[in-house]
Amino acid sequence: MKNRFAGTGGLRNLMVAVLIAVVSFSVSNSVAQTEDDCFDSLQCESSWIGMSDGERDAVFAFAEDYKAFIHLARTELTFVAEAVAFAEENGFERLSASTNIVPGKKIYEVNRDRTISLLVIGEDSLQEGFHIIGSHIDSPRLDLKGRPLYENSEFALFQTNYHGGIKYHQWTNLPLALLGRIDKKDGSTISISVGLDDGDPIFMIPELSPHVDRSRNSKTLADFLGPEDLDPIIAHIPDAAGGDVVDQVLAFLAREYGVTRADLVSAELALVPAGRPRDMGFDRGLIAAYGQDDRLASYTAMRAIADVSRPQKTTMAFLVDNEEVGNRNNTGAHSDYFADLLSRLLYAQLQDEYREPLFRSALRQTKFISIDVNPGINPINPGVWESGNAPKLGYGVNLKLYGQGNTANSEFIAWTRQLLDNNEVPWQTVTYKVGVGGGGTIGGEFSAQNIEVIDFGVPVLSIHTPYAVSSKVDVYSLYQAARAFYSYTE
Repeated sequence: MKNRFAGTGGLRNLMVAVLIAVVSFSVSNSVAQTEDDCFDSLQCESSWIGMSDGERDAVFAFAEDYKAFIHLARTELTFVAEAVAFAEENGFERLSASTNIVPGKKIYEVNRDRTISLLVIGEDSLQEGFHIIGSHIDSPRLDLKGRPLYENSEFALFQTNYHGGIKYHQWTNLPLALLGRIDKKDGSTISISVGLDDGDPIFMIPELSPHVDRSRNSKTLADFLGPEDLDPIIAHIPDAAGGDVVDQVLAFLAREYGVTRADLVSAELALVPAGRPRDMGFDRGLIAAYGQDDRLASYTAMRAIADVSRPQKTTMAFLVDNEEVGNRNNTGAHSDYFADLLSRLLYAQLQDEYREPLFRSALRQTKFISIDVNPGINPINPGVWESGNAPKLGYGVNLKLYGQGNTANSEFIAWTRQLLDNNEVPWQTVTYKVGVGGGGTIGGEFSAQNIEVIDFGVPVLSIHTPYAVSSKVDVYSLYQAARAFYSYTE
């Protein structure tokens, strides 16, 4: 899909007279884009325009695969499990001490079931650097507390905490599924998945009916519902023998899974939206699904690296946990695991010739694309953006230009522009309104290691809500960009 410019006649000439040339495009509701707005190879009309039937078929087919994957991969645990199955189906082997690090070798490694790395060994020595795409696989959700079970008004409920930034009111009256694992003292692990299959029960946080909540109408959203109010109903039928509803839940857990109330202390159980990913709109051009921040990027990186055979540089998809809570823990991007993995690979290739300066040199020569979705311009509230630097759904991948010392250096941006243009990948830029918007990625953790890092994204509506919305053509464009990056030759 090529970058194209559609002329705007007299209106364009008028706007050229009053607008300076910027590396951006206009997304005003009333002003057409101008040639100055669209100079060089910025995407200046929707990527859907001018597509062949074959291109459209490819976009829609890719979207079906994506939806099927993220339906099951709703937490970092389930994403890794599905990614391992995908990797092995596509010729990747689990890294071991006996793995031969030779060009074309496809390997993967899992860190504590919550982070996965997929690599294809390149023709160049590892000490000449890597081409890495990093993304995160956790999404905002509700986690169960260590002692979650309690009863109120003859209902059994779960006490929850939130993971990542959410708007509390958006999680009420929503079908929820319970996913995760329970680890017992004897070393056994029980996997839990309730609510995704059509025959499963779901859970829900009940909201007040309008008949009885008129006293709350004057309250602000912040006062309307608090984080301690996000407790779903999990059971209702009392024990005929006189026990309470919680006793019934405990009896069910013991019978179904062989776990006790104490076992819930060593559990990682999450409540996530239960609905399937769905096409959105009469034209089916959009995808509404939970967890697109940022399993969208992680899926495209995983799909792209599976297409690589013998790259020049060793390529890697580094799909990591806990970005939504600050890259914490030993499975987050702040962990030393990443450097440990790369150094082990380099040692496996160099053996007795391995030295720390060679590893540091490899990091210095590495190119890293940190991908994370970002809010796209919203037709209901377009004013939250400064329109000249706002991203639009359907216009391709974003180069994130934050400013204030958080942007990739200009030479790496130029290198990236050339990569995208040479591979006819549509792209645009994004900069938040100064001082009033923003968000974090994993990129900073890797630039701190003297790696060349740039932040990518695609625009998505309703980020951090139970159902985010992406454009199918942007998902496919991100896959194209990842594949081009992995396949790059000098």
